[in-house]
Amino acid sequence: MPSAGRGYDEWMIRVLLPRRQPGWQLVVPAVLLLLAFMVPGIMILAGQGEPAFNGVDTTWQAFTFTLHSPFWDGVNAVLNWAGYAGILVFHVVLALALLVWQRPMGAVFAATSGIIALALTQLAKAVVGRDRPQGAQVLTDTGSYPSGHVSATTAFLMVLAILLGRWWMTLLAAVGVIAMMVSRTYLSAHWLSDVLGGACLAAGVVLIMWWRFREICIKENELADGRTIWAAKASRRLQAGERAE
Repeated sequence: MPSAGRGYDEWMIRVLLPRRQPGWQLVVPAVLLLLAFMVPGIMILAGQGEPAFNGVDTTWQAFTFTLHSPFWDGVNAVLNWAGYAGILVFHVVLALALLVWQRPMGAVFAATSGIIALALTQLAKAVVGRDRPQGAQVLTDTGSYPSGHVSATTAFLMVLAILLGRWWMTLLAAVGVIAMMVSRTYLSAHWLSDVLGGACLAAGVVLIMWWRFREICIKENELADGRTIWAAKASRRLQAGERAE
C-alpha cells in the first residue's frame, strides 16, 4: 500500500499537470492554423466552389471509393456517431470530471474551447456555403466547409492532450484526428479540404484559449495540490485509521 502524501495521491488517481510554454509558442502556431483555415474558405468563396485545390479534393475522393468494404463501413458508422454526438458527451464528461477534481477553470477552458470551435464551424459553414460531395453515406447538414465532426474531435482531443501533458496522449490525439478526417471523406460527407479546414480551425481556437487560460489553470492545479475530492477524503480516512492504531 503506498504511503500517504504525494505518492498516495498519484496512486489514487492520475493528476492533470498542464505544462508551461512561452506565449509565442502558442500564439504563432494558433495564428498560422487559423490562417490555414481562412485562406481556403476565402478561395472557395472567390472561386464559386472551384478553388485551385479542387483537383486534389476530387482525386482524394476517388481514392476513398477504392477503400469501401463492409468492415470499414461499420467502423466509419461508429466514427460518424463518435465525432459529433459522442464528442459532445465526452466534452461534458471531461468538464464535469475537472469540476470534481477541483479544477473549475480547467473545466471552463475545456468547455469554452469546444463551444467556440463549434460555433465558429457553424458560422463558417453558413458563410462559405460549399456544396458537399455527391452520394454521402450519412445524414448531413448544410455547408461542407469546414467539417464539424473533425472540428469537434480536434478540439476535444487537443484539450485532453494539453491537460494531460503526456507524449502518448498527443500521439493518440493526432491518430484520432487523422482517423476522423479520413472517415468523413470515406463517407463522402466532406471534401479533403473541408476536414483539413476543420482541424486547423479547432486547433487554432484551442491554442488561443490555452494561451489565455494556462496560467490560471496551472495555478489552480498547484493549489489543488494534486488531490481530487475523493482522494483527499480517502487520505484523511487513511490518516485517521493510522492515528487510531
